Amino acid sequence: QVQLVESGGGVVQAGGSLRLSCVASGSRFAIKYMGWHRQAPGKQRELVATMSSGGNINYADSVKGRFTISRDNAKNMVYLQMNSLKAEDTAVYYCYCQTWTKDDNWGQGTQVTVSS
Repeated sequence: QVQLVESGGGVVQAGGSLRLSCVASGSRFAIKYMGWHRQAPGKQRELVATMSSGGNINYADSVKGRFTISRDNAKNMVYLQMNSLKAEDTAVYYCYCQTWTKDDNWGQGTQVTVSS
């Protein structure tokens, strides 16, 4: 079982920036994908951004051009730089990883609140 610990959430005004960080530990197998999902109140969890160990990146259309995902494979860390935040970005953000054995793991989540 992989443990994922997020940090960096908080409250920010619209137009502001936040940077989320996540570290993975305890994996027996190499991690293929790391990324972020989010869940707003009353909505389903949705993908924000993912990055493979080879550097392939996938973003949700709603965050393209504003959010940037990066990763440190040696440290099993993933980051999400969020700029030009909007009220609709308010959600609990969950770190995610998938190992090469297709084992999915989730963090506990960190709250991001954007005030308008």
